[in-house]
Amino acid sequence: MKVAFVGLGVMGFPMAGHLAKAGHDVSVFNRSPEKAQRWATAYGGRACAT
Repeated sequence: MKVAFVGLGVMGFPMAGHLAKAGHDVSVFNRSPEKAQRWATAYGGRACAT
């Protein structure tokens, strides 16, 4: 399943991570791109600029 998360705060970061670890295709966006890139490095998903 393809899933997108907007906002990697206290809830979004781990929720998106659990979905990625479960095998879903996860794309994330965060207001600060550094955090989205950190998530993508940790979970192997995709960080989106917009």
